[in-house]
Amino acid sequence: MEKMSWRPQYRSSKFRNVYGKVANREHCFDGIPITKNVHDNHFCAVNARFLAIVTESAGGGSFLVIPLEQTGRIEPNYPKVCGHQGNVLDIKWNPFIDNIIASCSEDTSVRIWEIPEGGLKRNMTEAILELYGHSRRVGLVEWHPTTNNILFSAGYDYKVLIWNLDIGEPVKMIDCHTDVILCMSFNTDGSLLSTTCKDKKLRVIEPRSGRVLQEASCKNHRVNRVVFLGNMKRLLTTGVSRWNTRQIALWDQEDLAMPLIEEEIDGLSGLLFPFYDADTHMLYLAGKGDGNIRYYEIGSEKPYLSYLMEFRSPAPQKGLGVMPKHGLDVSACEVFRFYKLVTLKGLIEPISMIVPRRSESYQEDIYPMTPGTEPALTPDEWLGGINRDPVLMSLKEGYKKSPKVVFKAPIKEKKSVVVNGIDLLENVPPRTENELLRMFFRQQDEIRRLKEELSQKDIRIRQLQLELKNLRNNPKNN
Repeated sequence: MEKMSWRPQYRSSKFRNVYGKVANREHCFDGIPITKNVHDNHFCAVNARFLAIVTESAGGGSFLVIPLEQTGRIEPNYPKVCGHQGNVLDIKWNPFIDNIIASCSEDTSVRIWEIPEGGLKRNMTEAILELYGHSRRVGLVEWHPTTNNILFSAGYDYKVLIWNLDIGEPVKMIDCHTDVILCMSFNTDGSLLSTTCKDKKLRVIEPRSGRVLQEASCKNHRVNRVVFLGNMKRLLTTGVSRWNTRQIALWDQEDLAMPLIEEEIDGLSGLLFPFYDADTHMLYLAGKGDGNIRYYEIGSEKPYLSYLMEFRSPAPQKGLGVMPKHGLDVSACEVFRFYKLVTLKGLIEPISMIVPRRSESYQEDIYPMTPGTEPALTPDEWLGGINRDPVLMSLKEGYKKSPKVVFKAPIKEKKSVVVNGIDLLENVPPRTENELLRMFFRQQDEIRRLKEELSQKDIRIRQLQLELKNLRNNPKNN
């Protein structure tokens, strides 16, 4: 394993001068009560139409969905998606259907929501699908990159469930982790899944069989996050060295015995989030709690990683959303766009990464064909063992194509036996831990509602007592 030196090597790279440009204040999103949850997620998801942010809310979990053109100050009573009974821990947009978003929560459920055409006009409490299968809170959700309606969720029960949303059921369970799963990443065609885990292991898994193909026990490099580097057969992890400095490591996905390189970044303590752009072979590293985003170019030959530059900002980031490729402004030579959560200001700040070019025409060399909005497979094909690369699209004509895919929620039977207005099945003792949890949350809701009703009635009684006292004490009435 080699140590690299940071001596600048002057290479001719078209990305050497990429710079970060922060949107003007009026193009930011302001007045957003960003969640104070300390879970290490982004709490933010973005696509070509909407921005979704997990918010701080009393009683249950909620998130905002804002149409991208609706920048500026967001009203305090702006409608929310608020059906979860516990904090929302992760949200992800469906890569093929613009208005479908998945969320997971401390209430053990995963939910699928359909956002109306122009955004929310009122609070949304009804999900089109509620998925129960985890026995503890659910920390991560990821959509399969090439298959429509396949969703992965990772829970604090150390399990990864694979859901087929065509039927609304879990179809596979990956049960090889011995602690909380911190991160999930797919290779380009979704035939491999890589995970990092609190048990300090990095794994490469065949998702349909749940077989662990490769495993690294990271003694010197405590892994936090992992990202597949497109089709390069490499993985990149961010983590902490034994001296508690932040570092990154590059791995060969077919041999995790030793990292190809390990590189110390700095002595700060916040988690390093890695983002990889397979089209430009650029890697972005953003520290949670600091304002910097470093970026590198990744090559297949040594030294593998070439440092390009650093975007600096004094405002610390809690998390970052990333715009899919087809939502970028190609006329401005924008190659990547972050949406930065600045908790202290309740602000979401778009940051565009731009390649400086003089020409006005479309820059073919920085915009190769890129995975588009059309799935390559149906759930049955993928589950049956077929792998297929993403369906590519050109960004040249600007993204105008309306997606052919629509989401149809499976009809789930809601069984009930109502006698004299009482649902008898409501009172059947729970069979599983999950049912018990659901019942518990339902009862908590009911208790909360009754307590509120009671306190309202208490207040009303006190008001009436006061009015009565005033009437008695008023001399006119004597």
